[in-house]
Order: sequence, then structure tokens, then C-alpha cells
Amino acid sequence: MRFLRFAIPTALACIAFTAFTALAQQVNSSNPSGASASSKLDTQALRTTLAQRIPQLATIEEIRPTPMDGLYEVRVGTDLFYANANGDFLIQGELYDTKAHRNLTEDRIKVLTAVDFTKLPIQDAFVLVRGDGSRKIAIFEDPNCGYCKRFERDMAKLDNVTVYVFLYPILSPDSFEKSRDIWCAKDRVEAWNGWMIHDRIPESQPSCDKLDAIQRNLAFGKNYKITGTPTVIFEDGARIPGAIPSDQVERKLQEIAQLPKTSSK
Repeated sequence: MRFLRFAIPTALACIAFTAFTALAQQVNSSNPSGASASSKLDTQALRTTLAQRIPQLATIEEIRPTPMDGLYEVRVGTDLFYANANGDFLIQGELYDTKAHRNLTEDRIKVLTAVDFTKLPIQDAFVLVRGDGSRKIAIFEDPNCGYCKRFERDMAKLDNVTVYVFLYPILSPDSFEKSRDIWCAKDRVEAWNGWMIHDRIPESQPSCDKLDAIQRNLAFGKNYKITGTPTVIFEDGARIPGAIPSDQVERKLQEIAQLPKTSSK
């Protein structure tokens, strides 16, 4: 598994390390026995302190203890920070459990950004149906994404699948224009396949103002941290980024088909 995958500049790493060292020293001096301090935390006081000192933290949604004594997770949407009990120290970074070899921040974000397939806003997608359409996936794609084009051409091998395509223009202004032209086309599927598979530029729709769905897709992706395209979401909630091969998609669909069906009331 991936472990200690550092991707922050050296200067920022030094700052984070210095803050973390100071925090650890403060925790050790104030709590030498190592006993958990979670019961002593005044969450409202911490919330108020952080909001006063850092305006970007004015809308804290949750504060909860971490496995490290004296360190608390501060959540704003799906963004995570870590602070000590009085808010004098704040860390933006990842928390690792070196004994279990787990990235606790990554684990937590996966929980926070899990997508319930049944609650996807499918009204903001267009639908491709192959065969009987009995199996379902959703895909967030940018029309200017080369990997998405390769993925779409490979996906043509799949049968008996319904695909919900969410236009997700994050690469360039032209991505938004092409998304507009596809979404506003008389036949969205034809316009999409024409561009993604056959390189036929969709007819320009400069006067179309029906763009709310695309804006909602962008907001949805930001909230659920969809940072790249294509991103595939399966019925069991699994999310896989990147242009995965069609045979891998097929295997995943077969796995889902073997899962016990839950009865709906």
C-alpha cells in the first residue's frame, strides 16, 4: 500500500513539522500521564477561537478527537485540519498511524466523500444504454480529457450497462464550452459519442443558457473531492479514478452482481 506519500514543498513540510513538534511538546507537558484529554475538550471554545483567528474556519462543522492524545480533527465540509485543545496550534496535512501503517486522514476523507449511488443527481447527467442496461455505473468526465476519450472508446466493449455521464469541465474554459454544446445538443448521446469516439466537434450552442446542471456537477464534484477525470462510481459506492480498462470495469460489475440484494420497503 502507499505509505508516507509526501507531496508538499519542503518549506511547508518544515513548518508543519515545527508546529507538530511544538504541539507534541505541549501535550506531553500538560498531560504527562498520557491519559486521553478528549473528555476535557470545550468544543465550543475551540470552535470560537479558531473562527476568530482564522476567518476561513468560521463554518466548522465538526470537532472530534483523533487517536493521538491532545490532537483534534477540525472538519469544514470535507476539508480536515488538526488542532490542539485551545486552538493555539493548527496543522493542515495528513495524520499517519505508524504502527498500523495507515493514513488516517485518507481513511477519513474516503468516509466523508463516499457516494450513495441511489442519491446521485442523475437528472444532471445524460444516459447511455448498452444492451439491456441492467447494470449501472456513473462517470464524471471532461470532454477535453484525453484519458476520458480513451476510456470511452474502451467502454464500448461493455454490454448490458446503463452509464450516467456527468459532464465535469475542470481542465479549461474550452472544456466548459464543449460541455455546454453537448448538454444543449438535441441528441446529447450522439453529440457526446461523436466527439469522444469519432472526434467530431459538437455543434456550437453559444446562446444556450441551460447550464445549471453543469454548475451543479462542478459543485457536487468539489464537495465529494472528485479531482480528476474520468472518475467512475459503481452501484456499491466504490469510486475509481482514472481510465481503468473495460475488463476491470466488467469484473467489478460482476462482483456487484454477486452481492446480496437488499429489499426495498
